[in-house]
Amino acid sequence: MSDEVAPLDAEFLLERRAHARRRRIALRLSVLVVLGLLAPVVYSWVDMAVQPSSLPLSVRTVEWIRQNHGNWLVDQAESLYYGKLNAPKKGGPQLKALPAVGLVPARVHHRARRHVTPWPPAIRPVFAQPLPGEGAWKPSGPSVNGGPPVLLTTFRSELAYPRVVAYVAWFDHTRTALAWYPGRYEPPRAPARGPFSIPYDQRWRLLATFNGGFTYIDGQNGSAVNGVTNEPLKDGLATLVGYRDGHVNIVVWHGGPTAPPYVAWARQSLPPIVWNGQLNPALNDSTQWGFTLGNKVRVWRTGVGVDRRGNLVYAAADYQTVESLARILQRAGAVRAMQFDINPEWPSLITYTHAGGLVPTKVVPNPQQPATRYLVPDDRDFVAVYRRLPGPITVPFK
Repeated sequence: MSDEVAPLDAEFLLERRAHARRRRIALRLSVLVVLGLLAPVVYSWVDMAVQPSSLPLSVRTVEWIRQNHGNWLVDQAESLYYGKLNAPKKGGPQLKALPAVGLVPARVHHRARRHVTPWPPAIRPVFAQPLPGEGAWKPSGPSVNGGPPVLLTTFRSELAYPRVVAYVAWFDHTRTALAWYPGRYEPPRAPARGPFSIPYDQRWRLLATFNGGFTYIDGQNGSAVNGVTNEPLKDGLATLVGYRDGHVNIVVWHGGPTAPPYVAWARQSLPPIVWNGQLNPALNDSTQWGFTLGNKVRVWRTGVGVDRRGNLVYAAADYQTVESLARILQRAGAVRAMQFDINPEWPSLITYTHAGGLVPTKVVPNPQQPATRYLVPDDRDFVAVYRRLPGPITVPFK
């Protein structure tokens, strides 16, 4: 009996060994195929990781995922994080004081208010019992031609969220000149980028800086500087424009892909959110305002507007929808406004004093960005606010 079984056992063992060899070969081939498919991905990520950057690797990795067809994955993760795990709670205890911003107004500023250029009216408080200084403008930095070129204020913007604070800046168009600068990587096709920071020979007149708008990949937003177009300007988008004569405006662009000669710089970012003093009726359509988090999720948002006198207003606040951001800018006096960048990594409003050297101060409390953000090379574009000089406006790169 054993003599008959032995050949069968041997044949079975040989078959098992052959099957095991085939499985090992198939597994090795599968691993090689996977490695072959992943090699370009790994190479792309490593290439991104070794490039110089002003951002932490974690933030750059998220941006890399977005730029490599992973927007949907980031959208799902951020919607879960912000919408379910970390959604802001309504109500809660009232704040006892607002964050301190700006300088204590001096008597010279009050004289300037009466005789030179009127300050904007104080922002009407949302709450029946405002906190001390709520909505009142305070100057920041040096006086220019006898008056304040930059004013700051804070106020609580919604009754349902009594601990949420909006940070707002106002820039006098008669005393300031704005310049828009490309960053190290954004916009992606800028022919000239300069130092990716405030040029050293312009820092003596620097008054403020703030973040730019959505990345080009997120909004197909065009831009131009000093007669050179970076990404083509897109008709129908809200566009912050700095003109050669020094005034700024927010327009809905209908001038084709290239900026005309009388434009010193232009930066687009989605459709307008306030127009002719009224909120855009499409603000509840999340497809227009950033797919990252949509309008049902409250995150850090920033925006810019112009008031009826042509002065620029910048606003930033946490826990905002695009509609609540529009209401902040409208309440601050903006008759036209547009959304700029969103999410907690990007908001930056920094003011500067010049006593004993250039001293930056963060107005928007972003722990992910230092006060020196735009004094060193930065990855993204930004706006600089300078003391106004005589002559036509340009964007100095040196």
